[in-house]
Amino acid sequence: MAALTKVAAASSLLVVLWVGVCSAVCVEVPSETEAVQGSRMKLLCISCMKREEVSANTVVEWFYKAEGGTDESIYKYNDKKEEFGKRFYGRLQWDGSTDMQDVSISVLNITLNDSGTYTCNVTREFNFEVHRPVVTHSKLIHLTVAEKAGEDFTSFISEVMMYILLVFLTLWLLIEMVYCYRKVAKAEEAAQENATDYLAIPSDNKENCAVPVEE
Repeated sequence: MAALTKVAAASSLLVVLWVGVCSAVCVEVPSETEAVQGSRMKLLCISCMKREEVSANTVVEWFYKAEGGTDESIYKYNDKKEEFGKRFYGRLQWDGSTDMQDVSISVLNITLNDSGTYTCNVTREFNFEVHRPVVTHSKLIHLTVAEKAGEDFTSFISEVMMYILLVFLTLWLLIEMVYCYRKVAKAEEAAQENATDYLAIPSDNKENCAVPVEE
């Protein structure tokens, strides 16, 4: 009996260590933190993906806290989708994946009053034969909603560089056109001069200029 207890304890320890390793390999993907009034905003939350050979029960809960307020439950996914409260009712949409690795939601027609802190809580219970470990994951998203989109500095620099490039290409094209025009004009002048010189040669000299034909 003691040996069986030790085996069970060792198995439980291995399971806990395995789950801990699985939690460590999660890749954290940052969510956008700025939105524009009236747009659709995706609150990105990535959770550890369960191994395919191990079943697990997953519960996803989303909370919202206004500045200076307290957390209030706004969304829950546990085999079915549920919305809570009046603030976001009818404006929340599940935007996650079927394998429950992506447990994101989207806020539709976002307003200025939706600024605040959003919390994504993921509780995953693994169904092993000798142990049922529970792994939790939590993520905070501090969202700011603006009345209109602000001009991004990178976009501004890109536009400036584009205009500079257009001006440079325009000047280069003009220079090439002037160069080609002058080159063609000089060629025409040279051709005219050669024709004038040829016409100025007497007829006898023109005959002497003929290339002799060898028999």
